[in-house]
Amino acid sequence: MMTILEKYKQLNLEIEKIAGRCGRNKDEIKVIAVTKYVDTVTTKEALDAGLEHIGENRVEGGVEKWEQLGERGNWHFIGSLQTKKVKKVIDKYDYFHSLDRLSLAEELDKRSSKKVSCFVQVNVSQEESKSGISEAELIPFIEKLAEYPSIEVVGLMTMAPFYQDPERTRPIFRKLRELRDQVEGLGYQHAPCKELSMGMSNDYSIAIEEGATFIRIGTVLVGNPLKN
Repeated sequence: MMTILEKYKQLNLEIEKIAGRCGRNKDEIKVIAVTKYVDTVTTKEALDAGLEHIGENRVEGGVEKWEQLGERGNWHFIGSLQTKKVKKVIDKYDYFHSLDRLSLAEELDKRSSKKVSCFVQVNVSQEESKSGISEAELIPFIEKLAEYPSIEVVGLMTMAPFYQDPERTRPIFRKLRELRDQVEGLGYQHAPCKELSMGMSNDYSIAIEEGATFIRIGTVLVGNPLKN
């Protein structure tokens, strides 16, 4: 059974190959170890292996890990966040990946003591089961976020459907890149929007080819006891 360090080395080799064939610098691509299904010991193993980014989507479990390990690495809240739970996670996480409504922006802005690095979540696939704003809502939403001085839109995020053939995710990732380019081109001070959070264990290669700067990797890196 491979250790997380061995898996991370293998993943880095894969990223280097993918980046090479599409003319990208591998250093542009950051791996978020999604630790939502594993315990604190495994999360520490990921940090010990050299992973600099940890992703959690559960408030309670994530805070418990942060309290023990939060002085290490960069912490990403990657799940849907209820407004009433912002007070439990604010100033603990370095990035929030699921900003999709003004009420959440207002609460983050009100409770934060520093700039909050946010990804706006876009429901590119238009699935009813997925969170996120629509393409049509994106620019007006970004413009409204200027009213919240603590919010900085560092990029866009999307969740693609799970397909047996990862190639089917390509149009979704390509569209998010086009939307990111559109927002970045507007030159908003509060929304530099240079990053793309997209791609998971099954489709990260396609996401990298389409411009991902953050990929969210759980199962193939730190494991998932629910799938053992």
